Amino acid sequence: MTSASQDESAAEAHDHAHTGCEASAEAKQAAARDDAARSSGLRLDPHEDRAWQSFFGMQVLFWRKMAQQLHQDTGLSEPDLAILGALNDAPQGRLRPFQLGSVTDFEKSRLHHQLDRMMRRGLITREPCADDPRGTTVVLTAQGREAILQAIPRRAAHIRQWLIEPLDHAQLDVLTEVCDLVAEGLRTGRKTPPGSDQAECER
Repeated sequence: MTSASQDESAAEAHDHAHTGCEASAEAKQAAARDDAARSSGLRLDPHEDRAWQSFFGMQVLFWRKMAQQLHQDTGLSEPDLAILGALNDAPQGRLRPFQLGSVTDFEKSRLHHQLDRMMRRGLITREPCADDPRGTTVVLTAQGREAILQAIPRRAAHIRQWLIEPLDHAQLDVLTEVCDLVAEGLRTGRKTPPGSDQAECER
């Protein structure tokens, strides 16, 4: 090998080593940033991320299956079921639209279209509101009552098949406890700052 070739090879080796060092330094910096983000609560750590992915994936599959099976067995959608169930539980099967809005969590326009579709299918009807001349009352029809009474046992069977039966008694208790805890935090707006549990334990 000539002196020039040796010099060129040495330069290339130096460049590769320098590039490798830069890559290694960048990787270390990225790892440090990830660690800092996790420790500050900006990112989920692997344990937290696995819990989140499991929860989210289960929810998507569960409600997709529930909605598909409900429609297959009864012809009803999830909003249909929620509205018919609320009317079935209400005195004389009557509720104001704003009361149904709280059941479905629909905004006013979407609820209006949902009720229109249900009226066309004969599940509900609208009547003038005795207490408010400008308002209306949504009333459950005989067809709607028959539909919800047929759907209730099917929904119970679906819940039992895909949520209750895969768990033993102790697991079901844990699921209930966890759901209650998360729901309470959502209702009250309670927020636990990152690391506060650890700090409390160290006192």
